[in-house]
Amino acid sequence: MPIFGGTSIRPPVSPAVDPRARQSPDSPRQSSKMSKTIELGIDTFGDVTKDAGGKMLPAAQVIRNLLDEAVLADQTGVDFIGVGEHHRDDFAISAPETMLAGIATRTSRIRLGSAVTVLSSDDPIRVFQRFSTVDALSSGRAEVILGRGSFTESFPLFGYELSKYEVLFSEKLDLFAELLKNGPVTWSGDLRPPLEGVVIHPPIENGRLKAWIGVGGSPESVVRSVQYRIPMMLAIIGGDPKRFRPFVDLYQRAQEQLGVDEKMPLGVHSPGHVADTDEQAQEELWPGYKAMHDRIGRERGWGPTTRESFLNEVRHGSSYTGSPETVAKKIAATVKALGVDRFDMKYSSGTLGHDKMMRSIELFGTKVIPMARDILASDKAAA
Repeated sequence: MPIFGGTSIRPPVSPAVDPRARQSPDSPRQSSKMSKTIELGIDTFGDVTKDAGGKMLPAAQVIRNLLDEAVLADQTGVDFIGVGEHHRDDFAISAPETMLAGIATRTSRIRLGSAVTVLSSDDPIRVFQRFSTVDALSSGRAEVILGRGSFTESFPLFGYELSKYEVLFSEKLDLFAELLKNGPVTWSGDLRPPLEGVVIHPPIENGRLKAWIGVGGSPESVVRSVQYRIPMMLAIIGGDPKRFRPFVDLYQRAQEQLGVDEKMPLGVHSPGHVADTDEQAQEELWPGYKAMHDRIGRERGWGPTTRESFLNEVRHGSSYTGSPETVAKKIAATVKALGVDRFDMKYSSGTLGHDKMMRSIELFGTKVIPMARDILASDKAAA
């Protein structure tokens, strides 16, 4: 299944944090406001869906439908919408920033970001310029989630060697961290010529571009997030969310050992679907869920997805699928268990229809968000 930043998550074995590791006291530090009020967002990879007659829609129509979904999310109180980057026929979005620029002109309050930007096969300066443009169009609502990508199509497409998968991300992230300072850049690495006092245009108009690192599968990625003072967005796509608490503990411990003055926010991304009842949500999601898992499973050597495994994720794992009350309770439980500041639900799933996704977004914004916040507020007051 597509996820942020790499292979599917395994329970971490926490490495020691080296206090001599890279520290950037001048690196951008983002506001702790998120830690005070939970942010609840949605994201999508622009999954190619079917029409009412069961025919696959053209990618162009999926893109237009996604714009309508974003406008609805803005209108119903959703805090954030993220769009992923893929370069294959089952996902319509290959240029997230262009999609976000279109959304920016049709919305007024919702934050706009990627989910994720595959930095390894892109140019950090161009990524920064594109997001600073989206930030200008949206009056400061842009943010970027940086990752290595769980699919590899972009590497040969743009002329990169898969053997340099890790090296590419590490060096490009190092440069991007310098760009986030929003000033003249002096930097050198091994994969490109150095920069000496270069000013990148257009600059961020106010403050700094909000950035996250999408973490998919390694404790090293957790520590790297803290080293660069770029908050972690943890992709949890399977299993009990509580078993990923060691990642959070490592994230907190790294901040202490590396001398982070202000608590860095923590985000979580997981899949889900909202309908009027639990049964309806399950029935609507299952066909698209199975189609997506089986398609990717054939590519990666997995067996077919079963209804039993699907229901197990819905009832006990990391699928936030059900009525608004069920989903709100499950989100609140994860927020409390992991100390999350932002939770994003991936609302698209394979061939799940546009009409069903629109209803899911409507219920998420008007029902799930206020319910989840009420639960968290009541628990905090009781404590």
